[in-house]
Amino acid sequence: MKGVSDNNAPKKVNSKGDQKVFKKPLQVLQLNKKDTQTIEKEKSSEASQIKDVIENSNVIIESDLINKPVIPSDGKISNNSEDLNENSNKNLSPYDLEKPLSFSDNNSDFSERTVDEFDFDEDQFLAALNENEPIGLAGETITGKIIAIESDGLYIDIGGKAPGFMPKKECGLGVITNFKEKFPIGLTMEVLVIKEQNADGMVTISARALILRKSWEKVAELAKKGDIIEVLVNGFNRGGLTCDVEGLRGFIPRSQLGDGSDYQSLLKKNIKVAFLEVNPESRKLVLSEKKASLISKFTALKLGQLIEGEILAIKPYGFFVDIGGAKGLLHQSSITNGSIRNLQEIFVVGETIKALITEIDLEKGRIGLNTSLLENLPGELLIDKQKVMLEARERAIKAKSLFDKENI
Repeated sequence: MKGVSDNNAPKKVNSKGDQKVFKKPLQVLQLNKKDTQTIEKEKSSEASQIKDVIENSNVIIESDLINKPVIPSDGKISNNSEDLNENSNKNLSPYDLEKPLSFSDNNSDFSERTVDEFDFDEDQFLAALNENEPIGLAGETITGKIIAIESDGLYIDIGGKAPGFMPKKECGLGVITNFKEKFPIGLTMEVLVIKEQNADGMVTISARALILRKSWEKVAELAKKGDIIEVLVNGFNRGGLTCDVEGLRGFIPRSQLGDGSDYQSLLKKNIKVAFLEVNPESRKLVLSEKKASLISKFTALKLGQLIEGEILAIKPYGFFVDIGGAKGLLHQSSITNGSIRNLQEIFVVGETIKALITEIDLEKGRIGLNTSLLENLPGELLIDKQKVMLEARERAIKAKSLFDKENI
């Protein structure tokens, strides 16, 4: 019907003008199909060109690498199927860039060596270690020569890669006035390392520390022997007197003086003392005039000697006996060979007894006594103490032979 639009009616495609419009999708499809064919032809053409190039060049494709080409000794690379052109050796290839080094190649600059071929000497190796070993550990004693004098100290050649430095205050004890005269260049000195190497390899050394170390060692040996020394009192304080012993500062407490009431009057006087405490770590050196007096009495005593003394005190472990101003200990284990129930059943305070000297310790100021050696039978002292004391001298002569055998 005219004037009525029928959208659902099929559209006509008879006119040529309309054919352009309605056949456009088909035309596009044909163009796409043509482009695809063209692209495939171009790819095929490019592949053909690459193949020709490869055949006429030295490029090795991946398939050639998979075939594991062989490297002969003459350095030419050959495939398992066919050899490459002679010109391939002149140009670089991807394989040449990844070619591993062959140490078996006669033309190679590298040569394989075994451990046995190296010149190895154990003695030379140890000697090299000793040469490079750091010289100057803390506490080590070293001998060296003075090579330079400065206002603040000395430089001493100690055999290391750098000289040792000794500050002026470490050059000796006390104040040094004639410094350059006392330490001329070339003088050989024995010093102690007090500080190890710094970044420059230099160590700090001290003559003063070495002197003090030797002093402590000497004092300790004197104390061990129980020697009596004479010192000059050079000062005092509220607690006692001070003195100098081998360059060390010694202290004498008031309680260890023979007369502590007027101790200040002893200044600048010499007195005899013995060692009470020697401790280098805490730098404590304590002396005693009373102990010196006691030790002087000990010198008249001998092992096996029969003494007579008074009971001063009773302790759970034995009796203290007065021996001419010195104290001796009669230990409970040395009283009798019998069984003791109570020490007071044997001796009482103030009683005079006789005993043998079995120990003399000068360092500790101790005397050990024994009455069991005076017994003829075990426990005789408990049964007949009076008889043992009366015959003590005769019995001591028999017992003295035991001490003579010990001294041989």
